Amino acid sequence: MASFYEDNEDLRFYVEQYVDWQSLLDATELNPDSDDAFSDLDEAAEFYRSVLELVGEFSAEEIAPRWKELDTQHPRLEDGFAHDGPAMAEIFEQLGALELHGMCLPRELGGMNCPFLLFNLTAELLARADVSVAAHNGFHGGMALAMLLYSGLEGSTRFDPEEKAIVETRFADEIAEIVAGEAWGSMDITEPGAGSDMAALRTKGVLGEDGIWRVTGQKIFITSGHGKYHFVIARTEKDEGEEGDAFSGLKGLSMFLVPTWSEDEQGQRVLLASFDSLEEKLGHHGSATVAISFEDTPAHLLGKRGEGFKLMLQMMNSARVAVGFESLGVAECSWRMARDYAAERESMGKTIDRHEMIADYLEEMQTDIQAMRALAVQSAFHEEMARKLELKERFKVYDSHEERERVVADRKRHQRRARRYTPLLKYLAAEKAVEIAQRGIQIHGGYGYSSEYGAEKLLRDAMVLPIYEGTSQIQALMVMKDSLMGILRDPKAHFERAAKARWRGRAARDPLDRRVARLESLSHRALQHLMARLAGKKLGELRELPLREWKELFKTWDPKRDFALAMLHAERLTSILCDVAVCGILLRQVRQHPQRAELLERYLERAEPRCACLHQQITTTGARLLATLEEPEQDEAAVS
Repeated sequence: MASFYEDNEDLRFYVEQYVDWQSLLDATELNPDSDDAFSDLDEAAEFYRSVLELVGEFSAEEIAPRWKELDTQHPRLEDGFAHDGPAMAEIFEQLGALELHGMCLPRELGGMNCPFLLFNLTAELLARADVSVAAHNGFHGGMALAMLLYSGLEGSTRFDPEEKAIVETRFADEIAEIVAGEAWGSMDITEPGAGSDMAALRTKGVLGEDGIWRVTGQKIFITSGHGKYHFVIARTEKDEGEEGDAFSGLKGLSMFLVPTWSEDEQGQRVLLASFDSLEEKLGHHGSATVAISFEDTPAHLLGKRGEGFKLMLQMMNSARVAVGFESLGVAECSWRMARDYAAERESMGKTIDRHEMIADYLEEMQTDIQAMRALAVQSAFHEEMARKLELKERFKVYDSHEERERVVADRKRHQRRARRYTPLLKYLAAEKAVEIAQRGIQIHGGYGYSSEYGAEKLLRDAMVLPIYEGTSQIQALMVMKDSLMGILRDPKAHFERAAKARWRGRAARDPLDRRVARLESLSHRALQHLMARLAGKKLGELRELPLREWKELFKTWDPKRDFALAMLHAERLTSILCDVAVCGILLRQVRQHPQRAELLERYLERAEPRCACLHQQITTTGARLLATLEEPEQDEAAVS
C-alpha cells in the first residue's frame, strides 16, 4: 500500500529522530497524571507516528488518484450557499470519519490532544496529494484551535488548576461542530481596495443599544469562506492617527467571530450574510474562494476593542507556517513527478536523468525541499511552544515562582525564534514551490505543458502560495525591518555576533562550521551596509551617539523615506537570511546526526555563490533607481 509518509526518508528523520517531542508533549499534556494521558514519550511518539501513517496512506491512496477530479470539479453557488465539488465533498466525508479535525484540541473538548506540529506535518502529506485539500482541511481544526486560543487570551476559558483541565470555554458549541466535521471557519481580512494595506479596511463593527455587535461590509478572496464561522477584522474605532500615517488606521481595528447562518426550529439554515460569488482561479480549483457581504450581521467581539490587528497576527503567524508545509507538499510532488519521468524518458541513448543539466536540476530541487522542511519544522516548533507557554502562564500551570520564571523565559525565547523563522519560511517555501513546479514542467517538456501528467496543475496550484497569508514582499519587508530594528535596539549585541561569526569563519575546527560562519558574516556585512546607507543625513547623529542611545534615534525616522534602500533590497537581504537560517539549522543537525553533513554540503555549494551575488547587488546597486523615484522638490517661487 502506498504511503506518502513511509516513502519520505527526510520527513521520517524529523519525526523519528530529530523533533523534540518531549518538550511538545510537556507543553501539550497539562495533566500528565490523567487516565487519558500518554504513559510516557514512547507511547506518545508511537501514536503520533500512527497518525502520520494513517494520513500518509489516505493521501496516497484516496486523494492523489483523484487529482484530476479535484481540479475540474469546481465549487458552485446554489440557493445562496456555496458547495464543494463532488470529489472534494466525498474526501471530507472520509476525513470526518477519520476524526482528524480534533487532532490538536484538548481531550475535554473532544480532541486527541496532539501537538500542532503533528497537524502541520499532516498538511504536507495532504498537500502532496492535492493542496486544495490541505488548505481546506486547515480551516477545520485550525479554526477550532483559534477559537480556543482567543478565548484563553481574553480570559473567557476557565481552567481548573486542581484538575488541570478546561472546565468551560466561550465557544465550546462551535468547537464541537467543527470537531464533528459539521462546520469550519475562515479568516476574513481582504476587501476591495484593501489587501496588504490593512489600514485601509472599511468593514465596520458597531455596538448596538441591545449590547450586540453587528458587522457590515464586504470581504473578498476568502479561502474556504463558504463555511459557517468567520473571523472578521472590522473597524470599530475612529482613526486618530496623524494625517499621512499609513499605519495609524490599524489601531481602530477589532476582531470578531461572525456566524454566517443559524438554524430555525425545523433545522433549516437561515442566512445571516450573503455569499456573493466564487472566484474563478488559476489553480486551487478544489478549494472555494469566496466573496461575502455582511449587513448588520450579529457578531462576537474577540478580546478588546482595537486589538484586531494584534489578534490577527496571532492567527496569521500560524497560517504562514501552514503555508510553508503546503508549499512543501507541492514541491515534493513536483520533484518526485519530474524525477520519475526523467528516469523513464530516454534521449540520446540514455534516460534524461543521466544528462548533466537535468541531474543538476533534480538535485537542486531535492536539496531545496530538504532545506524548506528544515526551516518549516523549526518554525512550527517554536511557534507552537511560544503559544502553549503563553497559555500555560495565563492558566497558571506551574507549581512555584521559580517554575513560572522558567516558563516566562522559555516563552520569550521561543517567541524570538518564531518571529525570526516564520517570515523566512513563508518567503522561502512559497517562492521555491513555484520554482520547483516550473522546473518540473521543464523536465517533462511538451508533456509538462499538457494536462496529461498534472505537472502544469502543480504550477497553477503553487502560484498563489507567494500571495496569500501575506505576500512574499510583505514577508521580506518584515524581515528587513526586524533585522535593522534589532541592530538599533541592541547594536552592541549585533557587533558581538558579527565578531563571533568572523572568528568562527577563520578559526573553527569544523570546515562546515567555518563555511556557515562565513555566510553569517556576509549577512552581517549586508546589514551593516544598509544600516550605514539608510541613515543618510542621520549618519552623523549616529556617530555622535553612544551605542546604548541608538535605539532612541530610530523613533524619529520615517520608514517610507529613510528606509528606501533597505526596502529596495529587502528580498535580496531576505534570501541571504534564509540561507543563513537553513545552514544554521542543518549545522546543528550535523552535530547530533553526522549523516546530515552530506545535505549541508549540498546546500552550501549553492548557497555560497548565491549569497555572494546577492551581497554584491545590495552593496553596489540601487542608487540610480532610487534617484528616479525621488519626488522633485517644488520651486517655492513657482508655487507662490
